[in-house]
Amino acid sequence: MARIKMAEVIVTLKIMPVSPDIDLDDLKTKAKKIIKEAEGEIGKEYYEEIAFGIKAIILIFIRNEAKGSVDDISDKIAEIEEVSSTEITDVRRAIG
Repeated sequence: MARIKMAEVIVTLKIMPVSPDIDLDDLKTKAKKIIKEAEGEIGKEYYEEIAFGIKAIILIFIRNEAKGSVDDISDKIAEIEEVSSTEITDVRRAIG
């Protein structure tokens, strides 16, 4: 019987700060540390204009799907004091 190889998943995570006064670079650094501790690898990062001066942090990262759900990463980032909310906006399998 052939063994199925576990794929990697590409995850897009949106992080909303509690206010427009938050240091987004510092918050992004904290979030990236949590992702790395969970054996994720950051692929792309950028800011998205929301409204009233608030910008969301968008982090796209790769993680082996054998590690299970990425909800634990989102939940841990949501616990950061400067974070209002987190949302996993996309999860897809990496091909190739």
